[in-house]
Amino acid sequence: MRTLSTALLPAALLGCLCLPVQLQAQTPTAIPAAITTDPAPDKAHPAAFDTFQLPSHGALLNAFVYIAAGAGPHPTVILLHGFPGNEKNLDLAQTLRRAGYDVLFFNYRGSWGSPGNFSFTHAIEDVHSAIAYLRDPANATRLRVDSKQIILIGHSMGGFMARYAGAQDPFIKAVGLISAADMAVDKIETIPSAYRNRAVDPIAKAFAEEGLAPLAGCTPKSLAEEAVAHADTWNIPKLAPELASRPVLDLTSDDGLAPSNDAFVAALKKAGSTHVTTQHFATDHSYSGQRIALQASILNWLASL
Repeated sequence: MRTLSTALLPAALLGCLCLPVQLQAQTPTAIPAAITTDPAPDKAHPAAFDTFQLPSHGALLNAFVYIAAGAGPHPTVILLHGFPGNEKNLDLAQTLRRAGYDVLFFNYRGSWGSPGNFSFTHAIEDVHSAIAYLRDPANATRLRVDSKQIILIGHSMGGFMARYAGAQDPFIKAVGLISAADMAVDKIETIPSAYRNRAVDPIAKAFAEEGLAPLAGCTPKSLAEEAVAHADTWNIPKLAPELASRPVLDLTSDDGLAPSNDAFVAALKKAGSTHVTTQHFATDHSYSGQRIALQASILNWLASL
């Protein structure tokens, strides 16, 4: 996903939308060793790679886990890709494993060869299926997962999924957001219900421009209609009270998504959060020029947990 920012909707539909001032950026204080240095070998419990099919609502999703060296159990990150998911952030996954975290990566139903039909609703359900898979005692033992230390980190649409699933599951330890998208629902929610159908066509056009070739069982219009239908229940700032008691990392870039993330952070603080960390990067939506800095920010945040 490139931006899906205010360009999604006509100006007439956005007249009542007020965007908050960008939060002050923070700078990582150190480059963790895991970015540049392999850990000492553990012959008894070496780093490993496990591929499998993750069951979710009758479908078997393509999935794998980077397993950290050591007996564990290891804190585990579920790394959630965006829309449609061209940037998968697997360099970050490898770094997380070197730092001692297991990392689960999967493709939502109907995306990148996973069977089923893609929709935002299905993707939310798939995230919960991934959480349940890691909490199964047999799977946790096989993968050396600490099922009480599950962290959701999502990029773009994956950030939307991380926020929503994290808000629904109070046992998720922390939520990390990398240019989290709101899938236009925050803008739609400001429009009176009688006029929301007018937003379908411009949103569908934006979805089509993202390129849906890796997705099956959906159209730009079906996804836009889904976003419009769920605008109230998926509203991002409304999720803040459910996440205010847990650590949240909110990273933004120069991709147009910073204002909606700032609104979410403001809502977290209004709800009483004292565990929110923010940082802005002067780069594109894929953090193309800031990959090391991105990883450092995430590792330093995880270390603070």
